[in-house]
Amino acid sequence: MSHTLLLNLRNLACGYQDQRVVQNLNLHLNAGDIGCLLGSSGCGKTTTLRAIAGFEPVHEGEIQLAGETISSAGFTLAPEKRRIGMVFQDYALFPHLSVADNIAFGIRKHPNKDRVTAEMLELVNLKNLGKRFPHELSGGQQQRVALARALAPEPQLLLLDEPFSNLDGELRRKLSHEVRDILKSRGTSAILVTHDQEEAFAVSDQVGVFKEGRLEQWDTPYNLYHEPLTPFVASFIGQGYFIRGQLQTPESVQTELGELRGNRAYTWPTGGAVDVLLRPDDIVYAPDSALKARIIGKTFLGASTLYRLQLPTGSQLESIFPSHADHLVGDDVGIRVAAEHLVLFQASGSTAAQIPAVESGVRRYSQAS
Repeated sequence: MSHTLLLNLRNLACGYQDQRVVQNLNLHLNAGDIGCLLGSSGCGKTTTLRAIAGFEPVHEGEIQLAGETISSAGFTLAPEKRRIGMVFQDYALFPHLSVADNIAFGIRKHPNKDRVTAEMLELVNLKNLGKRFPHELSGGQQQRVALARALAPEPQLLLLDEPFSNLDGELRRKLSHEVRDILKSRGTSAILVTHDQEEAFAVSDQVGVFKEGRLEQWDTPYNLYHEPLTPFVASFIGQGYFIRGQLQTPESVQTELGELRGNRAYTWPTGGAVDVLLRPDDIVYAPDSALKARIIGKTFLGASTLYRLQLPTGSQLESIFPSHADHLVGDDVGIRVAAEHLVLFQASGSTAAQIPAVESGVRRYSQAS
């Protein structure tokens, strides 16, 4: 499959009036891919989306769509001249128009308007509901009408701003998979904004993690999880936490959990302090292990149980155990570390500024709300 560059954001700075909400932003999206801007509220993701749509001017840098500059400092191509579709959080359907007329709104002058509308209704599984009005539909159906309306004019790029946030959990999950299938079946390129990590991973090929107006990493969900570039990404994605260690060799680190070995070499000086990223699935229930931890909390998750553990030193960990291994708070259990991807960050020098010093061995970053 050829990877044609569709959207390119170069050294972008944008925001309201003279406030630079977003700075030094670089990202690109290939045709047919679905990208996602992920982060907690106020981090700049919606501002970026609005700049791509043409609703926000840019202060620096440029936005290119299919090789054409559509925004740069002092120039903004009008939103209606960009071949960009938009799906809003509140759907923004016209209440006085039927479902079919809502979908046909952007293609009123199209010679085959009725055929396209019928195709769109079928595409989003609303085939027999064209004559209904928005208020007669469920939230999930309204969202699909908004999607069909945005896709009807065949935009080069579709933008979705928190499109599932008004729906409940089960429907969100179902709809996010449906939307991915619909976009993929048409080869439509899209960018989604969300603060929900599960949604980002369900829909997207590439995800950008934002922190305070800066893009920390633009990568595949797999790489964000296994190869985070910054401590923030490491702790934000998949709920990571850190324990302090000392680099013994390029592949091994000494910690209070014993010596941990990984499959990658670090070139930092041995003997230096490092922070070791651990995730709940890195700590495994091991009844025969000499390494013991005390259970201080638990959350039943169905197929598995999340345990909060405390080491003899006072450091706390989280671990996922199979659901049938049922233990009580206060029990001591044997654990071992199974982290073949050893992700380390230097704990001194430049990185130290990003890592709040806390006395215990574990530091958490604030999770997204």
